[in-house]
Amino acid sequence: MAELKDLLGKTMASVENVNDEELVFTTTEGKRYKLHHDQDCCESVTIESIVGDLADLVGEPLLVAEESTSDKNPEGVTKEYQDSFTWTFYKFATRKGYVDVRWYGESNGYYSEGVDFADA
Repeated sequence: MAELKDLLGKTMASVENVNDEELVFTTTEGKRYKLHHDQDCCESVTIESIVGDLADLVGEPLLVAEESTSDKNPEGVTKEYQDSFTWTFYKFATRKGYVDVRWYGESNGYYSEGVDFADA
C-alpha cells in the first residue's frame, strides 16, 4: 500500500489534476500514484482549490509531501448545507516552488469524507 511519504525524494515527470477529482503523480521512473476518493452515494469529495503551479512539482525531487485535516471551515469559507464535512490539505514542494491543495469532503455523516493516496 502506498503512503504519501513515498513521494519524497522522487522526481515527477508529470502531475495532473483530473476534473478536480484526483491528482495523478507520475515519477520519472514511470511509477504512478494518485490522490483520490472512491465516491459513494451520499458523499462528495473534490479538490476545492490549488494554490501554486503543479508544473513546479515536475523535474525536481519532491522535498515536501504533507497532509493535514480539519473538521472546521477555513477562515472566510462558509458552506450552505453541512451535515458532516472534512477539509484535507496537502503541501508539496520542490526547489522550484510550493503547491497547496485543498480538498473538501461532505456527507450525511455515514460515509467517508477522506482523501486516499494509492498506487495508480
